[in-house]
Amino acid sequence: MTVPRLVAIVAIFLATTAAWFTLGTSIVVRTGEHDARLAQEVALLWGGPHTQVAPRAWVEIPRERIDTVEERDAAGQVLRTRQVARTVVECLDAPLEQTRADVVLDLDHRRKGLLWYDTYGVSFRATYRFRNPEGTARTLVASFTFPSKQAIYDDFVVTLDGQAAPGKTDLSKGVTVRTPVGPGQDAVLAVSYRSRGLDWWKYSLGDDRVERVHDFQLVARTGFDRVDFPAGSMSPTTKVREDGGWLLTWRFADLVSGQAIGVDLPNRVNPGPLASRITFFAPVSLLFFLTVMVMLGVTSGESLHPMNYFFIAAAFFAFHLLLAYLVDHVEVNVAFAIAAAVSIALVVSYVRVLAGMRRALVRVAAAQLIFLVLFSYAFFFEGTTGLTITVGAVMTLFVLMQMTAHVAWGEVFAARRMPAAPTR
Repeated sequence: MTVPRLVAIVAIFLATTAAWFTLGTSIVVRTGEHDARLAQEVALLWGGPHTQVAPRAWVEIPRERIDTVEERDAAGQVLRTRQVARTVVECLDAPLEQTRADVVLDLDHRRKGLLWYDTYGVSFRATYRFRNPEGTARTLVASFTFPSKQAIYDDFVVTLDGQAAPGKTDLSKGVTVRTPVGPGQDAVLAVSYRSRGLDWWKYSLGDDRVERVHDFQLVARTGFDRVDFPAGSMSPTTKVREDGGWLLTWRFADLVSGQAIGVDLPNRVNPGPLASRITFFAPVSLLFFLTVMVMLGVTSGESLHPMNYFFIAAAFFAFHLLLAYLVDHVEVNVAFAIAAAVSIALVVSYVRVLAGMRRALVRVAAAQLIFLVLFSYAFFFEGTTGLTITVGAVMTLFVLMQMTAHVAWGEVFAARRMPAAPTR
């Protein structure tokens, strides 16, 4: 191994790195350009994120008001005034004394382009007990709003003390239902529906304000194992594992809070972002591979020519190029397997011609399997990618140190003298 050869290998590495960054950037652009549009399409077809706001209620208090009415002439002069009695209706909030809500969430991922979206089905059922704060009989009015405008609602039922809401053509502002309530008596609002949503499901105690609730209980059952909670939301008071999911319970006797309750649906591996991360990491994989190959050449005395390294680097690049465009058409694990098999086949078949099948399989294929395939597959396991690669790097360093401990580096890089010209 000579210094000019090392310089040539470094140049090949830098050129391949530039190609990888170009490919990775193109994947990011493809993913980013379509994400906003595709997310909107999924929301329109399936349903948007749900934030179910707790209903509110009030009692109507009719009061008589005396207004002064002025009669004017054509010139605007006051001719006379008279007193007119009018009946106005004032509204007084009815306190929410009890909440019992049950939610069932079933995960159903949907794919659009290079991205998977966390879509789900939700079944919601709840009863609310409101109290008439007045000492006389009043009309209690309850208002219930839908959690999302970009959704459909099947089997929707809302009743107040057994009385169904009146038919309406415009439900954009929700449903309003009323019933007479005796002094200090309670009225029960019952709501149920089935719907579909996207990304997360939330329950808000109040519409962007701090609220106080009494005797509150919300039970959520999930049909999936990985459960997370949106930032700024309250964690459940109890969490019990069930078959294939969780039983989550939020129970409070007397709570004052502006935080919401929510469940964040688990993410599925997204082909676009995953392919871009693997591509941007590719130079590290090639650096490990080239280092091992150069060290093996030094210790065995059989070094490859820089042009050989050029074609091997191109075969490495072929893996990421295939992966970037296969994920558009097949499942990401299948795309990864195909790309890895093609890249290894390219390298093994090439090195077999140069140095024989045994060397191709024992040295080159093994190193490519470790540094290209296994290191890249570590990105499928979020949270452990860095640790996996670090452990692999440390083990590689150990092997290289043991393998080259007896190498006389001064002789390896010593300048070779040209043979003297024959004398005449």
